Amino acid sequence: MELALDPGFGSRIGQGIGAIALYAIVGLVLMVVGFYAIDFTTPGKLSALVRSGAPNAVIVTAAGLVSMAMIVVVAIYNAAGKLEEGLLMALIFGFVGIIVQVIAVRLLEWVTRLDIGRLIESEVFAPASVVVASAHVALGLVVAVAIS
Repeated sequence: MELALDPGFGSRIGQGIGAIALYAIVGLVLMVVGFYAIDFTTPGKLSALVRSGAPNAVIVTAAGLVSMAMIVVVAIYNAAGKLEEGLLMALIFGFVGIIVQVIAVRLLEWVTRLDIGRLIESEVFAPASVVVASAHVALGLVVAVAIS
């Protein structure tokens, strides 16, 4: 039994693998930028607090990363056209989404009057951290849908 493949099958596979790698790099860059955007705009040093095991910092950071991932995934998913255009669209929409997400979460935190700095630095779990985490995820969904 012979397997009949189109003549361009191998090159399409190679191009697909290359596109996956490039989009993965774009996604990773956006996730790193998203993490530092959350870290920079949140009182306290999130990365240090997470490493030390501060429960509220872990919850808020995890939710922030999930929300950023939703934005990045939708930005990549909606990047259509040629590979170069798609990568550029994913980067632009991803960066704009991250900026909007950070502003929206900070605004929501201000409206709720939560002392985020004290909250994330606490060594004891605070239920309010779930509210902040939920705000991250909810606003991440809103921003992701806005991109689409």
